[in-house]
Amino acid sequence: MTLARRALLLGGPPLLLRPWRAHAGTQVEEPLADAVRTALAASVADDAPPRPRFDNVEARLAYLRWLGASSERLKRRKADHHTRVEFLEALWYESRRAGLETSLVLGLVQVESGFRKYAVSSAGARGYMQVMPFWARLIGDGEPRRLFHLQTNLRFGCTILRHYLERERGDMFMALGRYNGSRGRAEYPNLVFGARRQWQLTPGA
Repeated sequence: MTLARRALLLGGPPLLLRPWRAHAGTQVEEPLADAVRTALAASVADDAPPRPRFDNVEARLAYLRWLGASSERLKRRKADHHTRVEFLEALWYESRRAGLETSLVLGLVQVESGFRKYAVSSAGARGYMQVMPFWARLIGDGEPRRLFHLQTNLRFGCTILRHYLERERGDMFMALGRYNGSRGRAEYPNLVFGARRQWQLTPGA
């Protein structure tokens, strides 16, 4: 077993890991208007996700069915039950907080990092959603190591994708291309859309 594999299984520090090769490109640093930067910074401000609350029993049962089925599908990538549930709960919360389909975000994570918490691309993108370190400087606290934290990485990734979606006027194909640094090319968005279908356990999930 390699050091990188052992560190990943044991939850070791990212410095021990070999770079994860993202499928193509990476996010490009672009000038942000002060108002946009302020809004994005407010969106990633750290607070713990609340426990899910539901208006009725049916909604809660639907969530629990989703959680159980998704956990089962993720088992071969994350063997520990607690780790799987913690990841799925955080991703469900952060995707909905950003107004994104949970299944789409799961597909993006699958393509970007293969569900590796400490994945690092050759360009330096980090974590589950392969967030570039410059975002920590632009809208975070300036500490890129925090991008390996579960909730922080998902919060940044979902906020950035929502930002790109708004810039592209609701065109998810173009937003995904911008997220990956391959705007206008079909390969990356099609990979994410394909992976999304694997996680669509319920309509609109």
